[in-house]
Amino acid sequence: MKARVFVTLKNGVLDPQGKAIGHALHGLGFRAVGEVRQGKVIDIELAERDEAKARAIVKEMCEKLLANTVIEKYEIELDG
Repeated sequence: MKARVFVTLKNGVLDPQGKAIGHALHGLGFRAVGEVRQGKVIDIELAERDEAKARAIVKEMCEKLLANTVIEKYEIELDG
């Protein structure tokens, strides 16, 4: 089974990288760009076949390592 984890900053947390990306896009002439928030995508291949178990394993990974849950949120997609 494959898992894809999207990690982004929680609303209200300052995002200096997103601000820099937005500024650079404006400098390149993309005037229609509003607020930019950046994040990361993590692809994980799992040997687990049971979707509920796989989701629980990936959730534990997120809570322990992949996301700083104080300032970040995450979403999990599974493809089995």
